[in-house]
Amino acid sequence: MHRRLLLAGGALLALRPAFAHHGWSSFDQSQPIYLEGTARNVAWRNPHAELVLELPAEPRLPADLGARTPPAQTAPVDGRALLARARLPQRSDKRWQVELAPLTRMEAWKVPQIRDGDTVAVLGFTFAGERGDAVLRAEYLFIGGTIYGLRSSPATS
Repeated sequence: MHRRLLLAGGALLALRPAFAHHGWSSFDQSQPIYLEGTARNVAWRNPHAELVLELPAEPRLPADLGARTPPAQTAPVDGRALLARARLPQRSDKRWQVELAPLTRMEAWKVPQIRDGDTVAVLGFTFAGERGDAVLRAEYLFIGGTIYGLRSSPATS
């Protein structure tokens, strides 16, 4: 009997919500979402860096977002189209779990380490229909006027 309780408890722990690594196929890449806010609970580790993004009371979409020039990446990403189609989320969550890139890719882009309290913005994707947890897989990261592409390594010229 005691063994069954332990097994049942282990099964319940396995089912608990977790912010685990998600592959790109889990996200709706046809609906780019823009978030800007304050970084909290920053975890600079593998399998990827992540943070909680605390949104302001009145989120906004920058008027010039579609005119910004995304950096060249080795992956075939139409960054200009993504920036032009970006929108704010429909849901009202004020805290989003943001999945960034693996540390090796963050280093390749020379992304400065994000600290708790830093202001950052991201453009990325959440689950289809914005269902489930408030999780965003970042395609672009905006820090201090610089845009970092996170899908792949920087393109070399």
